[in-house]
Amino acid sequence: MSQEAFEIAEQFQTPVFVMMDLDLGMNNWMSQGFKYPEKPVDRGKMLTPEILQKLGEWGRYKDVDGDGIPYRTIPGDGMPSYFTRGSGHNAKGQYSERPDDYVDNMDRLARKFETARAWVPKPVIDHVAGAKIGFIGYGTSHWAIEESRDQLLEETDLKASYYRLRAYPFTADLAPFVDAHDRIYVIEQNRDAQLRQLMRLELTPERISKLRSVLHYNGLPIDARSITDDVLAQEGYEVARKTATRAVASSSGMTGGE
Repeated sequence: MSQEAFEIAEQFQTPVFVMMDLDLGMNNWMSQGFKYPEKPVDRGKMLTPEILQKLGEWGRYKDVDGDGIPYRTIPGDGMPSYFTRGSGHNAKGQYSERPDDYVDNMDRLARKFETARAWVPKPVIDHVAGAKIGFIGYGTSHWAIEESRDQLLEETDLKASYYRLRAYPFTADLAPFVDAHDRIYVIEQNRDAQLRQLMRLELTPERISKLRSVLHYNGLPIDARSITDDVLAQEGYEVARKTATRAVASSSGMTGGE
């Protein structure tokens, strides 16, 4: 996905973060064979003499297509050069403190973010007929989620669809997936339910009410049993309680703390 991220960065003229985690980075994993690119990298909207003639006038941050992405030039391509500064600017890239210029630029960036929804990697969706619950997860949670789905089906006949998220911003597939299920379990390897928080910013109140969190942050790689037990508990099933132990430094009279 690093190659894909680089191409998206070029097309949208923006940084792209490729998310990894400690489990993926420190362990050996089976993977598909590496595929080398079969076509040149798409550099996005590069200004050419033909496009310049068509436009008549060029501005580095001028949105002429309504998608939020302006045409750009690179040194040595024979096209007009420009100077970029970190402070406010207008559509031509000129320094500006005018409120309308600032608003125009912020609105253009918002349009670009919306355009990106159709270009980022799409989720892998497995709709299960008759499933009342759905799982949403990403990254190395994948294999634990797949095994948990098997456990639920074997132990309770509980069917679960699966939405394997592969990019943010969310694509148009998210809302229909939520609509198709009574409850959605968002599975994350962090304490604060960050993915669920992002979903709450974009979904309607009716859809938000369907979201449930399954959080795993005990320092160990996520496992299927943890997901299964959490989901079963939230679904109203009896789940065996696990007993935790705490180390005590009895000789000094001190207990382990954070």
